[in-house]
Amino acid sequence: MAGVASERFEPLDWEALTSEAAPALASLAFRDPATGPTSAQALWRLFGRPEGEVRVTLYRDHHAWCPYCQKVWLWLEEKQIPYRIRKVTMFCYGQKEPWYTDLVRGGMLPALELDGRLITESDRILEALEVAFGPMGLGMNSREALPLRQLERQLFRAWCQWLCVPSCGAAEEARGQQGFDRFAERLAIALAADPGPFLLGELGTVDLIFVPYLERMNASLAYYKGYLLRERHPAIDRWFRALEQRSTYLGTQSDFHTHAHDLPPQMGGCYASGTPQQKDLAQRIDVGPWPLVAPPGSDPETSQGEPADAATIALARVLRHRNTLLVRNPLGPDGLDRPLRCALTRLITGQECPPPPGSARGLRYLRDRISVPRDMPLHAARLLRRSLEATACLDPADPSAAGEPIPVQHRRDQDPSPFLAGAHRSAGVSL
Repeated sequence: MAGVASERFEPLDWEALTSEAAPALASLAFRDPATGPTSAQALWRLFGRPEGEVRVTLYRDHHAWCPYCQKVWLWLEEKQIPYRIRKVTMFCYGQKEPWYTDLVRGGMLPALELDGRLITESDRILEALEVAFGPMGLGMNSREALPLRQLERQLFRAWCQWLCVPSCGAAEEARGQQGFDRFAERLAIALAADPGPFLLGELGTVDLIFVPYLERMNASLAYYKGYLLRERHPAIDRWFRALEQRSTYLGTQSDFHTHAHDLPPQMGGCYASGTPQQKDLAQRIDVGPWPLVAPPGSDPETSQGEPADAATIALARVLRHRNTLLVRNPLGPDGLDRPLRCALTRLITGQECPPPPGSARGLRYLRDRISVPRDMPLHAARLLRRSLEATACLDPADPSAAGEPIPVQHRRDQDPSPFLAGAHRSAGVSL
């Protein structure tokens, strides 16, 4: 960029930053998420069909985090079934919308309307979708799929027992790991039983049933136990790698940071082992550097390399909700405006841009609240977190100042309602 070198300490203004984000803002993913790749921001998915042919409405969470929503979401994307999306606030993040609790008793998610019939509970939803549109691979109630679905529940229980029950020492931690490893190895054996990386030979509904919690196991056990699931079980790594070749999965995939901090209130607590490896991995998941382990190619979080447009995507997503981000930050609009522009200038130009004194806590507050995939894809989130942290470290008053801690009893700091209202007022173009 011309002129940057001579003005390296002056942040770009909002007009210049918007200009830098122009390629991302013009992309199909931003202009028309109904027809672009799988997107957490979409309200319609048409797959080339007219709106009048839509038979399905999916009610899923604003946060794009609910594991039960994710498997239904993925199924519709893989089968390319045209559908409408209505988003609902999970209780962990804020108050559920009254229109939804009037529609669905207890407000449980997901729910799905199919030809005017309301269905709840994710497995019942998948069964109804298979009847209406045909199975994906072998049906979820096929003779071959049923024992695998039972294995998914056994693996889930072993994970909860290790992660969510406080241990009294190293021996109990080891028993928790051994219990989890036993069922993880059974999954690895099942994955190796057929050609190809998927269960039963090809990607099917039974794989999608495993996706949400294997993704959360991979993240949470790294963060709280220092345990690298993909490294210990190569067949599971091959399964993840095959999923990560699919734009459908990448559009729903979260990252380690989001899962590590959204799981505790959902699970009733997650307990760290306290080993040196666990502490080191947790630190890196929170603030980098990335990839989390060396050498390159062994990243336990993703097999996908960083896309060339990751930085501009991150910038475009910030611009979309810029005003609300400024208002909700502890520094307030006037206090965060320049520090945020410093961080975004570094994101785009690579140039260090020291913020005003006292900025670090506000920059780190924002760093800790980037959510994948709700706000942006995994690599874009890494780059934005890195720039916010690097800029916070340049705070001339207190470069080590921490932001407000992430709550562990709830995530009401992630209440989506201000962003929904702010989307219509924001300059530029919702995190």
